[in-house]
Parts: sequence; C-alpha cells; structure tokens
Amino acid sequence: MEKKKLDRLSELTAISRSRELTAEEKAERQRLRDEYRAAVTGNLKRQLESMTIIEPDGSRIKVSDLKRGGEE
Repeated sequence: MEKKKLDRLSELTAISRSRELTAEEKAERQRLRDEYRAAVTGNLKRQLESMTIIEPDGSRIKVSDLKRGGEE
C-alpha cells in the first residue's frame, strides 16, 4: 500500500477523534482499511508459503505444497 494512502488513513482516523466523519469520509476510511488489511494478509500469506518445514527425519516440505483442509 502506498505511503500516501496510509497517510490519508491516519489523517481520517485523527479527524474522527475530533469530529464525526461525513458519510464520504467514512466510506473512504473503510475502503482504505480494507485495502490495508488485504495488503497485510497478502504479504503474510506470501511469507508463509515461502517457508519450508523440516521434519524430525530431516525431510523438507514446502508450505506452499501442503493442501489446506477442505480445499481442492
């Protein structure tokens, strides 16, 4: 997420502490929050998928090769 957008999200949060946000500002803040949340979870997912599990017997399993429960 761009620094400009993070700064705007911080600005809207600061404004909300001093006065009620308008409907447009609330919608913008929610959109920015959703974008931030998606960026953070996307980064975390990529980090986890790049990891390797080393089993006690020394074998290695890439996390990205593991199948999640319930997913095909």
